[in-house]
Amino acid sequence: MTDLADLSATELLSAYGTRSLSPVEVTQAVIARIAAWEPRLCALWAYEPEAALAAARASETRWMKGEALALDGVPGTIKENIAVAGLAMPLGTAARDLTPMAQDAPPTARLAEAGFIRLAATTMPDYGMLSSGLSSFHKLARNPWDLAKNPGGSSSGAGAAGAAGYGPLHLGTDIGGSIRLPAGWCGLVGLKPSFGRVPIDPPYYGRAAGPMTRSVGDAALMMRELSRPDARDGMSLPPQAIDWLDLALDPRGLRIGLQREAGIGLPVAPEVAQAIETAARAFADAGATIEEAPPVLTREMLNGLDDFWRQRAWADIGALPAEKQALILPYIFAWAKGGEALSGLRVYRGMSQMIAIRDAALKQGAPFDFVISPVAPVPSYPAELASPIDDPARPFEHIGFTLPANMSDQPSIAVPAAMTATGLPIGLQITGRRFDDLGVLRLAHLWERLRGPLPPYPKPDA
Repeated sequence: MTDLADLSATELLSAYGTRSLSPVEVTQAVIARIAAWEPRLCALWAYEPEAALAAARASETRWMKGEALALDGVPGTIKENIAVAGLAMPLGTAARDLTPMAQDAPPTARLAEAGFIRLAATTMPDYGMLSSGLSSFHKLARNPWDLAKNPGGSSSGAGAAGAAGYGPLHLGTDIGGSIRLPAGWCGLVGLKPSFGRVPIDPPYYGRAAGPMTRSVGDAALMMRELSRPDARDGMSLPPQAIDWLDLALDPRGLRIGLQREAGIGLPVAPEVAQAIETAARAFADAGATIEEAPPVLTREMLNGLDDFWRQRAWADIGALPAEKQALILPYIFAWAKGGEALSGLRVYRGMSQMIAIRDAALKQGAPFDFVISPVAPVPSYPAELASPIDDPARPFEHIGFTLPANMSDQPSIAVPAAMTATGLPIGLQITGRRFDDLGVLRLAHLWERLRGPLPPYPKPDA
């Protein structure tokens, strides 16, 4: 029998509706799963099991009265950089003061309004500037598939929590791959929506909040709620009537670009390349036309972006007193300090390269309905490292496939593709035209059917 902690949100809502399951017993099962896994995974911060049980009892009452909300009684987590009223936001760093937040951020509010049961915040690296579970504030987060491996980041805890079965719904953020990279390395579905599709506060160029789940159907359930309007985000898209749960797609006639290389950075590992080739053949067999899609990034683009982000980080870190700076993860401090002496002209040129990435990504995708690629060029790497090459002088050599969609506003999703010979997940990335979030979900849902089953998620006694 399937453990209640492993049921999807879709299955839970159906079972609650027939009263064959209660939110209380499901939340108890998830709490038991967390107790078994968390001492080794270190995915959570501000874990509140008693508050979650109280919310589950309130949800059970609403179901009994026929007053259930859209996600009533479904448990999960919210990344710590998405504000929860009354809870501090450490941003993964020991240098930050733990001041309680005044109000829920828009994504937190939308999930709460839908009856979602928040168990905890999920951990992240310092300031979200790593694709790693390293943090100066939290214990090292690890990957449930192999505790010696990294869950990725910056939505590190969310990736680990989703793969471990800490409930079916998890919320991350993404400004260069921070949802999709941990989703790919942890065997999850992770959607970076179109820029502005999910209101967030504070908004920032390229930043998006989105679902991290075990299935496309559950990601669609979350998007139905997260995409509701909120006036606090002045960069959000106008509200749009989207039938998020209509995931049917006929692939015949679709033009799909196959991007094999990122253009710069780490070379694609053979097992990763093989998994993406297999996906391309499956889509072709289903009736789509597959054509080569060129790389997007150049060294000038990536170095320019690095200049801009270093200087942006140093603007905050450099203003801290020395005793606070000393608390920051050394890798992050060394990387950010590289922005201290950059000239205004160089930083301006770096920002201009972000626009160049945008233009190149949109040009690449223009002939196609979708572009498929690896999520990351390599499978997960040792847990103790800050990145696959662990070098603050070359911090972004692994984000060549994920970064462009952040700069171009395009929706982009990671979906499990295959497993390595050593049992680590490999992610397939699907990127769509600007604002076609539903189309991306639909193609990912089709891929789930074409791909067939993968090994079951790891258990804490494995």
